[in-house]
Amino acid sequence: MVFQNNVLLGASGSGTTAYEIDQSIRYNDPDNPKLGKTFSGAGTEETWTFSCWIKLGAETSNNRRMIFSAGSAGSNYGGAEIGSAGDNSLEFYNYVGGSYDWRLVTTQQFRDPAAWYHLVFVSDTTNSISSERARIYVNGQRVTDFSTESYPSASYANNFWMGTTEHEIGTSIFTTQNFDGYMAEIVNLDGTATDCSSFGEFNSSGIWIPKSVSGLTFGTNGFHIDGRDSADLGDDESGQGNDFTASGLAAHDQVSDSPTNSFSVMNPLANYYVQHTLKNGNLEETTSTNGSYYSYSINNIGMTSGKWYVEVLFSGSSAAQMLTGISDRESQGGTHYLGSQSYEYSYYNYNGKSINGSTQSTYGNTYTTGDIIGIALDLDNSKLYFSKNGTFQNSGAPTSGSTGTGALSITAVGSTENGFYYVGAGDYSGANATTYIWNFGQEGTFAGNITAGGNSDGNGIGNFKYSVPSGYLALCTKNLGS
Repeated sequence: MVFQNNVLLGASGSGTTAYEIDQSIRYNDPDNPKLGKTFSGAGTEETWTFSCWIKLGAETSNNRRMIFSAGSAGSNYGGAEIGSAGDNSLEFYNYVGGSYDWRLVTTQQFRDPAAWYHLVFVSDTTNSISSERARIYVNGQRVTDFSTESYPSASYANNFWMGTTEHEIGTSIFTTQNFDGYMAEIVNLDGTATDCSSFGEFNSSGIWIPKSVSGLTFGTNGFHIDGRDSADLGDDESGQGNDFTASGLAAHDQVSDSPTNSFSVMNPLANYYVQHTLKNGNLEETTSTNGSYYSYSINNIGMTSGKWYVEVLFSGSSAAQMLTGISDRESQGGTHYLGSQSYEYSYYNYNGKSINGSTQSTYGNTYTTGDIIGIALDLDNSKLYFSKNGTFQNSGAPTSGSTGTGALSITAVGSTENGFYYVGAGDYSGANATTYIWNFGQEGTFAGNITAGGNSDGNGIGNFKYSVPSGYLALCTKNLGS
Protein backbone atom coordinates (compact mmCIF):
# COMPACT_ATOMS: atom_id res chain seq x y z
CA MET A 1 0.00 0.00 0.00
CA VAL A 2 1.26 3.43 -0.90
CA PHE A 3 0.55 6.61 1.03
CA GLN A 4 1.58 10.23 0.62
CA ASN A 5 2.48 12.49 3.51
CA ASN A 6 2.75 16.17 2.63
CA VAL A 7 5.11 16.98 5.51
CA LEU A 8 8.57 15.65 6.23
CA LEU A 9 8.63 12.52 8.34
CA GLY A 10 10.78 13.17 11.38
CA ALA A 11 10.70 9.95 13.31
CA SER A 12 9.39 6.45 13.65
CA GLY A 13 5.83 5.28 13.64
CA SER A 14 5.73 2.51 11.06
CA GLY A 15 6.93 -1.02 10.80
CA THR A 16 7.01 -3.86 13.30
CA THR A 17 8.67 -3.60 16.66
CA ALA A 18 9.14 -6.06 19.49
CA TYR A 19 8.14 -3.45 22.04
CA GLU A 20 4.75 -1.83 21.61
CA ILE A 21 3.58 1.43 23.14
CA ASP A 22 -0.21 1.41 23.16
CA GLN A 23 -1.02 4.93 24.28
CA SER A 24 0.15 8.48 24.86
CA ILE A 25 -0.95 11.48 26.88
CA ARG A 26 -2.51 14.31 24.88
CA TYR A 27 -1.64 17.83 26.02
CA ASN A 28 -4.12 20.52 24.97
CA ASP A 29 -2.66 23.99 25.47
CA PRO A 30 -5.93 25.81 26.35
CA ASP A 31 -6.49 23.39 29.25
CA ASN A 32 -3.15 24.33 30.91
CA PRO A 33 -2.16 20.65 31.12
CA LYS A 34 0.72 19.37 33.22
CA LEU A 35 2.12 16.58 35.33
CA GLY A 36 3.59 18.02 38.53
CA LYS A 37 5.57 16.80 41.55
CA THR A 38 7.76 18.20 44.33
CA PHE A 39 10.23 15.63 45.63
CA SER A 40 10.69 15.39 49.40
CA GLY A 41 14.44 15.00 49.05
CA ALA A 42 17.03 15.85 46.44
CA GLY A 43 18.31 13.26 44.04
CA THR A 44 21.56 13.46 42.10
CA GLU A 45 21.39 16.94 40.62
CA GLU A 46 24.66 16.55 38.73
CA THR A 47 23.82 13.30 36.93
CA TRP A 48 20.51 12.30 35.35
CA THR A 49 18.85 11.37 32.06
CA PHE A 50 15.39 12.38 30.83
CA SER A 51 13.75 10.60 27.88
CA CYS A 52 10.37 10.98 26.18
CA TRP A 53 8.60 10.60 22.85
CA ILE A 54 6.62 13.57 21.53
CA LYS A 55 4.30 14.34 18.64
CA LEU A 56 3.61 18.02 18.11
CA GLY A 57 0.17 19.59 18.20
CA ALA A 58 -0.75 23.18 17.41
CA GLU A 59 1.62 26.04 18.00
CA THR A 60 0.95 27.69 21.35
CA SER A 61 0.08 31.37 21.73
CA ASN A 62 3.70 32.26 22.56
CA ASN A 63 5.21 29.48 20.42
CA ARG A 64 7.00 28.02 23.46
CA ARG A 65 6.33 24.33 24.02
CA MET A 66 7.76 23.30 27.36
CA ILE A 67 8.75 19.63 27.64
CA PHE A 68 9.88 19.66 31.26
CA SER A 69 10.91 22.27 33.80
CA ALA A 70 11.73 22.72 37.47
CA GLY A 71 12.85 25.46 39.83
CA SER A 72 11.28 28.47 41.43
CA ALA A 73 9.17 31.18 39.89
CA GLY A 74 11.15 34.15 38.67
CA SER A 75 14.86 33.75 38.16
CA ASN A 76 15.99 30.23 39.05
CA TYR A 77 14.70 27.49 36.80
CA GLY A 78 15.59 25.28 33.87
CA GLY A 79 14.41 22.56 31.58
CA ALA A 80 13.84 21.80 27.92
CA GLU A 81 11.45 23.30 25.39
CA ILE A 82 10.77 23.94 21.73
CA GLY A 83 10.46 27.48 20.45
CA SER A 84 11.84 29.87 23.07
CA ALA A 85 14.40 31.18 20.56
CA GLY A 86 11.53 32.45 18.39
CA ASP A 87 11.56 29.45 16.06
CA ASN A 88 11.04 25.69 16.28
CA SER A 89 14.47 24.88 17.69
CA LEU A 90 14.98 22.60 20.69
CA GLU A 91 16.49 24.15 23.80
CA PHE A 92 18.07 22.68 26.95
CA TYR A 93 19.22 25.10 29.66
CA ASN A 94 19.63 26.30 33.25
CA TYR A 95 18.70 29.90 34.11
CA VAL A 96 19.91 31.47 37.35
CA GLY A 97 19.64 35.01 38.69
CA GLY A 98 18.52 36.58 35.43
CA SER A 99 20.94 34.90 33.01
CA TYR A 100 21.77 31.49 31.55
CA ASP A 101 24.40 29.46 33.39
CA TRP A 102 24.49 27.17 30.38
CA ARG A 103 22.37 26.75 27.28
CA LEU A 104 22.06 24.58 24.16
CA VAL A 105 19.82 25.70 21.27
CA THR A 106 19.68 23.45 18.22
CA THR A 107 19.91 24.64 14.65
CA GLN A 108 17.51 21.81 13.81
CA GLN A 109 13.85 22.80 13.59
CA PHE A 110 10.99 20.70 14.94
CA ARG A 111 7.68 21.35 13.16
CA ASP A 112 6.46 18.06 11.70
CA PRO A 113 2.95 17.27 13.04
CA ALA A 114 3.04 13.74 11.60
CA ALA A 115 6.21 12.53 13.30
CA TRP A 116 6.96 11.01 16.64
CA TYR A 117 10.28 12.42 17.91
CA HIS A 118 12.34 10.65 20.55
CA LEU A 119 14.18 13.16 22.77
CA VAL A 120 16.86 12.44 25.36
CA PHE A 121 18.43 15.07 27.63
CA VAL A 122 21.48 14.20 29.70
CA SER A 123 23.15 16.00 32.61
CA ASP A 124 26.63 14.66 33.36
CA THR A 125 28.44 17.55 35.04
CA THR A 126 31.02 15.35 36.78
CA ASN A 127 32.46 14.59 33.33
CA SER A 128 35.91 16.07 32.77
CA ILE A 129 35.01 17.06 29.19
CA SER A 130 32.96 20.24 29.04
CA SER A 131 30.88 19.29 25.97
CA GLU A 132 29.88 15.99 27.62
CA ARG A 133 28.22 17.66 30.61
CA ALA A 134 24.96 18.44 28.78
CA ARG A 135 23.82 16.34 25.83
CA ILE A 136 20.79 16.06 23.56
CA TYR A 137 19.79 13.07 21.41
CA VAL A 138 17.00 13.06 18.80
CA ASN A 139 15.79 9.87 17.10
CA GLY A 140 18.89 7.87 17.95
CA GLN A 141 21.41 10.55 16.98
CA ARG A 142 23.35 12.92 19.16
CA VAL A 143 22.76 16.60 18.32
CA THR A 144 26.00 18.47 17.67
CA ASP A 145 24.88 21.55 15.71
CA PHE A 146 23.81 24.47 17.90
CA SER A 147 23.05 28.14 17.30
CA THR A 148 23.77 28.75 21.00
CA GLU A 149 26.23 26.49 22.79
CA SER A 150 27.50 26.79 26.35
CA TYR A 151 28.04 24.05 28.93
CA PRO A 152 27.85 23.63 32.72
CA SER A 153 30.97 24.04 34.79
CA ALA A 154 32.57 20.96 36.34
CA SER A 155 30.40 19.29 39.04
CA TYR A 156 27.69 21.88 38.41
CA ALA A 157 24.62 21.04 40.50
CA ASN A 158 21.60 21.86 38.39
CA ASN A 159 19.49 23.69 40.92
CA PHE A 160 16.28 22.70 39.23
CA TRP A 161 16.01 19.08 38.05
CA MET A 162 16.23 16.37 40.70
CA GLY A 163 16.13 18.96 43.46
CA THR A 164 13.32 19.69 45.93
CA THR A 165 11.61 22.38 43.85
CA GLU A 166 8.48 21.87 41.78
CA HIS A 167 8.95 19.55 38.78
CA GLU A 168 6.55 19.87 35.87
CA ILE A 169 6.18 17.91 32.65
CA GLY A 170 4.41 19.72 29.82
CA THR A 171 4.53 23.29 31.13
CA SER A 172 6.79 25.90 32.70
CA ILE A 173 7.00 26.32 36.46
CA PHE A 174 6.82 30.11 36.30
CA THR A 175 4.39 31.07 33.54
CA THR A 176 1.97 29.57 31.02
CA GLN A 177 4.21 27.97 28.45
CA ASN A 178 2.45 24.73 27.71
CA PHE A 179 3.36 21.82 25.55
CA ASP A 180 0.69 21.03 22.93
CA GLY A 181 0.59 17.58 21.39
CA TYR A 182 1.31 14.07 22.64
CA MET A 183 3.85 12.58 25.05
CA ALA A 184 4.66 8.91 25.56
CA GLU A 185 7.15 6.84 27.58
CA ILE A 186 8.30 9.64 29.90
CA VAL A 187 11.36 8.31 31.75
CA ASN A 188 13.83 9.86 34.17
CA LEU A 189 16.96 8.14 35.51
CA ASP A 190 18.25 9.72 38.70
CA GLY A 191 22.00 9.24 39.14
CA THR A 192 22.61 7.79 35.67
CA ALA A 193 23.98 9.54 32.60
CA THR A 194 23.37 7.37 29.55
CA ASP A 195 22.73 7.78 25.85
CA CYS A 196 19.67 7.14 23.70
CA SER A 197 20.45 3.43 23.26
CA SER A 198 18.94 2.76 26.69
CA PHE A 199 15.53 3.74 25.33
CA GLY A 200 15.47 2.84 21.63
CA GLU A 201 17.14 1.10 18.72
CA PHE A 202 17.21 1.12 14.93
CA ASN A 203 15.14 -1.58 13.25
CA SER A 204 16.09 -3.40 10.04
CA SER A 205 14.65 -0.51 8.00
CA GLY A 206 16.81 2.04 9.78
CA ILE A 207 13.88 3.51 11.72
CA TRP A 208 14.42 4.47 15.36
CA ILE A 209 11.94 2.56 17.52
CA PRO A 210 11.38 2.28 21.28
CA LYS A 211 12.49 -0.59 23.45
CA SER A 212 11.52 -1.64 26.95
CA VAL A 213 12.93 0.38 29.84
CA SER A 214 11.95 -2.15 32.48
CA GLY A 215 15.55 -3.17 33.19
CA LEU A 216 16.95 0.32 33.78
CA THR A 217 18.07 1.69 37.13
CA PHE A 218 15.73 4.58 37.88
CA GLY A 219 17.29 5.86 41.10
CA THR A 220 15.68 7.60 44.07
CA ASN A 221 13.81 10.30 42.13
CA GLY A 222 13.54 8.37 38.89
CA PHE A 223 10.22 7.58 37.25
CA HIS A 224 8.50 5.97 34.28
CA ILE A 225 5.20 7.55 33.25
CA ASP A 226 3.46 5.72 30.40
CA GLY A 227 -0.12 7.04 30.70
CA ARG A 228 -1.48 3.50 30.87
CA ASP A 229 -4.00 4.33 33.60
CA SER A 230 -6.49 6.86 32.19
CA ALA A 231 -7.72 7.62 35.71
CA ASP A 232 -4.18 8.39 36.91
CA LEU A 233 -2.12 9.68 33.97
CA GLY A 234 0.82 10.59 36.23
CA ASP A 235 1.19 7.08 37.66
CA ASP A 236 4.85 6.04 38.02
CA GLU A 237 5.53 2.53 36.66
CA SER A 238 9.22 2.43 37.71
CA GLY A 239 8.58 0.91 41.13
CA GLN A 240 9.99 4.02 42.86
CA GLY A 241 6.56 5.38 43.76
CA ASN A 242 7.25 8.81 42.24
CA ASP A 243 3.74 9.52 40.99
CA PHE A 244 3.06 12.90 39.38
CA THR A 245 -0.23 14.76 39.80
CA ALA A 246 -2.17 15.44 36.60
CA SER A 247 -3.74 18.85 36.10
CA GLY A 248 -5.69 20.00 33.04
CA LEU A 249 -5.68 16.40 31.84
CA ALA A 250 -8.70 14.10 31.69
CA ALA A 251 -9.31 10.42 31.00
CA HIS A 252 -10.01 11.22 27.33
CA ASP A 253 -6.47 12.60 27.04
CA GLN A 254 -5.23 9.03 27.04
CA VAL A 255 -5.17 8.32 23.30
CA SER A 256 -4.05 5.42 21.12
CA ASP A 257 -1.68 7.55 19.03
CA SER A 258 1.80 6.31 19.90
CA PRO A 259 5.39 5.95 18.63
CA THR A 260 4.56 2.42 17.45
CA ASN A 261 1.24 3.33 15.82
CA SER A 262 0.89 6.92 14.68
CA PHE A 263 -2.61 8.04 13.65
CA SER A 264 -3.51 10.71 11.14
CA VAL A 265 -4.40 14.19 12.44
CA MET A 266 -5.34 17.47 10.77
CA ASN A 267 -2.38 19.23 9.23
CA PRO A 268 -1.50 22.69 10.61
CA LEU A 269 1.14 23.10 7.87
CA ALA A 270 -1.60 22.99 5.21
CA ASN A 271 -3.83 25.41 7.10
CA TYR A 272 -3.61 28.75 5.43
CA TYR A 273 -5.48 31.67 3.81
CA VAL A 274 -8.29 31.75 6.36
CA GLN A 275 -6.72 30.03 9.35
CA HIS A 276 -8.50 27.31 11.26
CA THR A 277 -7.70 27.29 14.98
CA LEU A 278 -6.41 23.86 15.96
CA LYS A 279 -6.29 22.21 19.39
CA ASN A 280 -6.67 18.83 21.11
CA GLY A 281 -3.69 17.32 19.37
CA ASN A 282 -4.68 18.69 15.93
CA LEU A 283 -7.98 16.82 16.08
CA GLU A 284 -10.22 19.80 16.82
CA GLU A 285 -10.46 22.83 14.54
CA THR A 286 -12.58 25.96 14.53
CA THR A 287 -13.15 28.01 11.40
CA SER A 288 -12.85 31.78 11.12
CA THR A 289 -15.92 34.05 11.27
CA ASN A 290 -14.62 36.14 8.36
CA GLY A 291 -17.70 36.01 6.17
CA SER A 292 -15.81 37.24 3.13
CA TYR A 293 -13.97 33.97 2.58
CA TYR A 294 -14.48 30.26 2.38
CA SER A 295 -12.00 27.91 3.99
CA TYR A 296 -11.25 24.28 4.60
CA SER A 297 -8.42 22.18 6.00
CA ILE A 298 -7.14 18.64 5.41
CA ASN A 299 -5.53 15.76 7.26
CA ASN A 300 -1.80 15.03 7.13
CA ILE A 301 -1.78 11.69 5.29
CA GLY A 302 -2.85 11.50 1.68
CA MET A 303 -4.36 8.20 0.58
CA THR A 304 -3.67 6.49 -2.75
CA SER A 305 -5.30 3.07 -2.34
CA GLY A 306 -7.24 0.95 0.12
CA LYS A 307 -10.44 1.51 2.08
CA TRP A 308 -10.50 4.01 4.96
CA TYR A 309 -13.00 5.09 7.61
CA VAL A 310 -13.01 8.40 9.54
CA GLU A 311 -15.54 10.15 11.81
CA VAL A 312 -16.04 13.86 12.50
CA LEU A 313 -18.28 15.49 15.12
CA PHE A 314 -19.75 18.92 14.38
CA SER A 315 -20.18 21.53 17.09
CA GLY A 316 -20.16 25.32 17.28
CA SER A 317 -22.85 27.43 15.66
CA SER A 318 -25.93 25.56 14.46
CA ALA A 319 -26.32 28.28 11.80
CA ALA A 320 -23.01 27.48 10.17
CA GLN A 321 -22.93 26.08 6.67
CA MET A 322 -20.71 23.03 7.08
CA LEU A 323 -18.93 20.85 4.53
CA THR A 324 -17.02 17.63 4.92
CA GLY A 325 -15.48 15.42 2.29
CA ILE A 326 -12.30 14.74 0.33
CA SER A 327 -9.89 16.70 -1.84
CA ASP A 328 -6.79 15.93 -3.89
CA ARG A 329 -5.02 19.14 -2.85
CA GLU A 330 -3.95 21.17 0.11
CA SER A 331 -6.46 23.39 1.88
CA GLN A 332 -7.59 26.49 0.10
CA GLY A 333 -9.59 29.62 0.78
CA GLY A 334 -10.98 32.74 -0.85
CA THR A 335 -13.45 31.63 -3.51
CA HIS A 336 -12.33 28.01 -3.12
CA TYR A 337 -14.46 25.81 -0.85
CA LEU A 338 -14.49 22.04 -0.34
CA GLY A 339 -16.32 20.76 -3.42
CA SER A 340 -15.66 23.71 -5.70
CA GLN A 341 -13.01 21.88 -7.76
CA SER A 342 -13.14 18.85 -10.04
CA TYR A 343 -11.37 16.49 -7.64
CA GLU A 344 -13.25 17.55 -4.52
CA TYR A 345 -16.39 15.94 -3.12
CA SER A 346 -18.32 17.16 -0.12
CA TYR A 347 -21.49 16.60 1.87
CA TYR A 348 -23.28 19.88 2.66
CA ASN A 349 -25.11 20.14 5.97
CA TYR A 350 -27.43 22.98 4.89
CA ASN A 351 -29.43 21.02 2.33
CA GLY A 352 -27.99 17.49 2.50
CA LYS A 353 -26.65 17.68 -1.04
CA SER A 354 -23.32 16.50 -2.38
CA ILE A 355 -21.03 18.99 -4.12
CA ASN A 356 -18.45 18.29 -6.83
CA GLY A 357 -16.96 20.91 -9.13
CA SER A 358 -19.43 23.45 -7.63
CA THR A 359 -22.39 21.33 -8.79
CA GLN A 360 -24.87 20.37 -6.09
CA SER A 361 -26.76 17.08 -6.35
CA THR A 362 -29.46 15.44 -4.26
CA TYR A 363 -27.80 13.08 -1.79
CA GLY A 364 -28.82 12.73 1.87
CA ASN A 365 -30.25 14.32 5.01
CA THR A 366 -29.23 17.63 6.47
CA TYR A 367 -27.04 17.58 9.59
CA THR A 368 -26.20 20.00 12.39
CA THR A 369 -24.42 20.51 15.68
CA GLY A 370 -23.99 17.26 17.60
CA ASP A 371 -24.17 15.02 14.55
CA ILE A 372 -21.33 12.66 13.65
CA ILE A 373 -20.50 12.21 9.99
CA GLY A 374 -18.68 9.06 8.92
CA ILE A 375 -16.52 9.06 5.79
CA ALA A 376 -15.94 5.71 4.09
CA LEU A 377 -13.46 6.12 1.25
CA ASP A 378 -12.99 3.17 -1.13
CA LEU A 379 -10.04 4.04 -3.36
CA ASP A 380 -9.86 0.53 -4.81
CA ASN A 381 -13.23 1.11 -6.50
CA SER A 382 -13.25 4.95 -6.61
CA LYS A 383 -16.31 5.27 -4.38
CA LEU A 384 -17.17 7.60 -1.49
CA TYR A 385 -19.83 7.13 1.19
CA PHE A 386 -21.05 9.38 3.99
CA SER A 387 -22.99 8.33 7.07
CA LYS A 388 -24.96 10.46 9.53
CA ASN A 389 -24.96 9.10 13.08
CA GLY A 390 -24.21 5.60 11.84
CA THR A 391 -26.66 5.51 8.89
CA PHE A 392 -25.12 5.68 5.44
CA GLN A 393 -26.87 8.23 3.26
CA ASN A 394 -28.53 7.58 -0.10
CA SER A 395 -28.97 3.94 1.03
CA GLY A 396 -25.23 3.60 0.64
CA ALA A 397 -23.57 0.20 1.03
CA PRO A 398 -19.80 0.63 1.48
CA THR A 399 -19.27 -3.12 1.14
CA SER A 400 -20.84 -3.26 -2.34
CA GLY A 401 -17.45 -2.93 -4.03
CA SER A 402 -17.42 -1.92 -7.69
CA THR A 403 -21.23 -1.85 -7.72
CA GLY A 404 -21.05 1.20 -5.46
CA THR A 405 -24.60 1.07 -4.14
CA GLY A 406 -25.57 4.58 -3.02
CA ALA A 407 -22.01 5.85 -3.45
CA LEU A 408 -20.60 9.01 -4.92
CA SER A 409 -18.38 7.99 -7.83
CA ILE A 410 -15.07 9.84 -7.63
CA THR A 411 -12.22 10.30 -10.07
CA ALA A 412 -9.73 7.46 -9.75
CA VAL A 413 -6.62 8.45 -7.80
CA GLY A 414 -4.37 7.90 -10.80
CA SER A 415 -6.30 10.51 -12.79
CA THR A 416 -6.33 13.30 -10.20
CA GLU A 417 -3.94 16.23 -10.36
CA ASN A 418 -1.86 15.13 -7.37
CA GLY A 419 -2.42 11.37 -7.25
CA PHE A 420 -3.94 11.08 -3.76
CA TYR A 421 -6.89 12.19 -1.65
CA TYR A 422 -7.16 13.86 1.74
CA VAL A 423 -10.18 14.11 4.02
CA GLY A 424 -11.18 17.59 5.09
CA ALA A 425 -13.87 19.93 6.37
CA GLY A 426 -14.70 23.60 6.09
CA ASP A 427 -17.49 26.09 5.62
CA TYR A 428 -19.60 27.45 2.79
CA SER A 429 -20.25 30.82 4.38
CA GLY A 430 -17.69 31.84 6.97
CA ALA A 431 -20.22 33.94 8.83
CA ASN A 432 -20.48 31.58 11.78
CA ALA A 433 -17.62 29.78 13.51
CA THR A 434 -17.80 26.03 13.03
CA THR A 435 -15.96 23.47 15.11
CA TYR A 436 -15.02 20.04 13.79
CA ILE A 437 -13.66 17.31 16.06
CA TRP A 438 -12.04 14.43 14.20
CA ASN A 439 -11.47 10.83 15.12
CA PHE A 440 -9.20 8.74 12.91
CA GLY A 441 -9.55 5.99 15.49
CA GLN A 442 -7.20 7.29 18.20
CA GLU A 443 -9.76 8.77 20.63
CA GLY A 444 -13.42 7.77 20.65
CA THR A 445 -14.94 10.42 22.94
CA PHE A 446 -14.17 13.33 20.60
CA ALA A 447 -12.31 15.19 23.37
CA GLY A 448 -14.82 14.17 26.02
CA ASN A 449 -17.93 15.33 24.13
CA ILE A 450 -19.57 11.90 23.79
CA THR A 451 -19.36 8.38 25.15
CA ALA A 452 -17.02 6.28 23.04
CA GLY A 453 -18.64 3.60 20.90
CA GLY A 454 -15.83 1.08 21.23
CA ASN A 455 -15.95 0.01 17.58
CA SER A 456 -12.67 -1.04 15.96
CA ASP A 457 -11.76 -1.92 12.38
CA GLY A 458 -11.15 -5.43 11.05
CA ASN A 459 -7.57 -5.35 12.35
CA GLY A 460 -8.80 -4.59 15.86
CA ILE A 461 -7.52 -1.00 15.66
CA GLY A 462 -9.38 2.17 16.60
CA ASN A 463 -12.25 3.32 18.80
CA PHE A 464 -15.11 4.68 16.69
CA LYS A 465 -18.62 5.72 17.67
CA TYR A 466 -20.25 3.63 14.98
CA SER A 467 -19.51 0.31 13.34
CA VAL A 468 -16.69 0.36 10.80
CA PRO A 469 -17.77 -1.12 7.46
CA SER A 470 -16.14 -4.47 6.74
CA GLY A 471 -12.84 -4.07 4.91
CA TYR A 472 -12.35 -0.42 5.92
CA LEU A 473 -9.50 0.60 8.20
CA ALA A 474 -8.48 3.35 10.61
CA LEU A 475 -5.89 5.70 9.10
CA CYS A 476 -2.73 4.87 11.06
CA THR A 477 0.75 3.57 10.37
CA LYS A 478 0.01 -0.02 11.39
CA ASN A 479 -2.75 -0.19 8.81
CA LEU A 480 -0.66 1.60 6.20
CA GLY A 481 1.96 -1.07 6.72
CA SER A 482 -0.61 -3.81 6.09
